[in-house]
Amino acid sequence: MAITPRRPMSAKDAAEALFKPVKKPIAPAVERQAVPKTREMVTLKIDSDVLAHFQSAGPGWQERMNATLRAAMNDKG
Repeated sequence: MAITPRRPMSAKDAAEALFKPVKKPIAPAVERQAVPKTREMVTLKIDSDVLAHFQSAGPGWQERMNATLRAAMNDKG
């Protein structure tokens, strides 16, 4: 077993030890389960004519677009 001295050998070693960065363990990423029936804000690029089609019927266009996307998702699955 190697015996390590209680104090650094020199004042320079002591000073360098004080300024050495402390290595913190990296916290693991926490993956949260999606809560059912919640909405997420996203940024999406859509052709302007598609956006105009959904907005032309007035307020609620985002819900109509969501319903259309859901129907397309359910048709494939």
